[in-house]
Amino acid sequence: MEKSTILIVDDDKNICKLMDLYLKKTGYNTIICHDGSAAIDILQKTKVDLVLLDIMIPLINGWEVCKLIKLEQDIPVIMVSARDMVADKVTGFDAGADDYLVKPFEPEELLVRVKVRLKSHNPPQEKKNNIITIHNLIIDMNQYQVRVDDLDVDLKPKEIQLLSFLAQNKNIVFTREQLLEKIWDYSYLGDTRTVDVHIKCLREKMKNHSSGWEIKTIWGVGYKLEVKQDV
Repeated sequence: MEKSTILIVDDDKNICKLMDLYLKKTGYNTIICHDGSAAIDILQKTKVDLVLLDIMIPLINGWEVCKLIKLEQDIPVIMVSARDMVADKVTGFDAGADDYLVKPFEPEELLVRVKVRLKSHNPPQEKKNNIITIHNLIIDMNQYQVRVDDLDVDLKPKEIQLLSFLAQNKNIVFTREQLLEKIWDYSYLGDTRTVDVHIKCLREKMKNHSSGWEIKTIWGVGYKLEVKQDV
């Protein structure tokens, strides 16, 4: 099996050496750079499977780098930063980050998060006829495609997985922790804001399309895809 390649973007060379050491010992290939401009240049020329991205890096900060990555490519991004305020994490997730790890961290936790991100980003092939139809909504998990009123809706893979799971379990309420475990393959390792950010993106992209169904917030509990019997 081909080794996954991890891009490490951090201006702290000691942190880079630490991450590089443990990632290579685990069997990953690594590329290291120390500023945002170099990171973008590498990503345009080299196949990368995951990015470990600091926020306070020279030339282009990590938030902007993350936005640029998500605009151009479908690569998981784990932000690794000493900034531990909730507002910083929310900004990271809003920029498109898939996970957020606060420094200092244990190398074992870093490795678990990398493994989980890579696994959830490359899910096993779905079996047989995985097409879900709810009123004007069609979710084709064989093609990773969502159509509403016969028009394609541009969703990221994780957004499609989340929508598909809620659609398969329509009218059932799930907590954020349950959705983290089902869609991201882990429980409590990630901030539950990950779920909120993806739900927000789904609603924004589907706001002019939903007819007879709606992603509803159940305050104090979580989310469900509510489906009306008649439209």
